[in-house]
Amino acid sequence: MLSTNDVELMQKNWKKWMETMASSGNLSHPGNRLGKEGKKIKPGKLIVDGPFTESKEIVGGYTIIKAHDLDEAAQIATGCPILEFGGSVDVINVVAMDI
Repeated sequence: MLSTNDVELMQKNWKKWMETMASSGNLSHPGNRLGKEGKKIKPGKLIVDGPFTESKEIVGGYTIIKAHDLDEAAQIATGCPILEFGGSVDVINVVAMDI
């Protein structure tokens, strides 16, 4: 559990990191934190309560950044404040869907 000071520091660092990405032109979408409520759709169109957090890792939020390639995106992600508090960051490319 994070202390109040840790939470305040993380919020301050998060804001600074986002402002840095915005001023450098790397911030495409500031993202959002994900809530704890939801539904999970299983094969056969079965809808159940979820999401479930039994797994070792969960997605807590997302940020969409602009980068020339995956290596640049990973380098930008090294500034993410969650890393200072034991969290990790996955960098995944976004693929546009043709519709």
